[in-house]
Amino acid sequence: MALKMHGALSAAALGGKLGTTGEAARQQLARLADEGLVIATSEARGVGRPTQSWNLTPSAQSRFPDTHAALTVQLLGIVRNSLGEAALDTLIATREAETRAVYETALADRSSLRDKVAALAALRSAEGYMADWREEADGSLVLIENHCPICAAATACQGFCRAELDVFRSVLGPEAEVVRDEHIVAGGRRCSYVIRETDA
Repeated sequence: MALKMHGALSAAALGGKLGTTGEAARQQLARLADEGLVIATSEARGVGRPTQSWNLTPSAQSRFPDTHAALTVQLLGIVRNSLGEAALDTLIATREAETRAVYETALADRSSLRDKVAALAALRSAEGYMADWREEADGSLVLIENHCPICAAATACQGFCRAELDVFRSVLGPEAEVVRDEHIVAGGRRCSYVIRETDA
């Protein structure tokens, strides 16, 4: 909390703010560093040893309250109530088109369905969906998303989930049949999609 409030601090300065010694603060910082929550940088200040300053890592930053989900839901409600359902549909369609374009570019050099699904899982993981995929004994492929970073928005507006499924079907092409099997918004532990090759 002290680093969040005051920015980068030396162990001595942090100790002073916490009413303890610099050495006691350094021990706590070492423990936090082992957990990946703080990082030290050295800064030369004239003669003598460089000063070591400690700062929060992105992992630590994520532990502080973040109301972006509530803001997103509020904005969706404003769009729906002030501009109408058609405006909300336009918003979702625009996001869908932009996502499709990015995915199509990323999958352009993939020829097999397996390679496309693997690339799609990697893209989704990079976006925070904690995605993975596997091949079943019957030859079908399963794309699994263990987390939904837009869950609040998707719960407030099911159009996001419909658009997601449409994008998957589009980028995997006519040779793939994509069926959502599990759905976080519907109470599932995760979202999963069964993908089978068709005769198209």
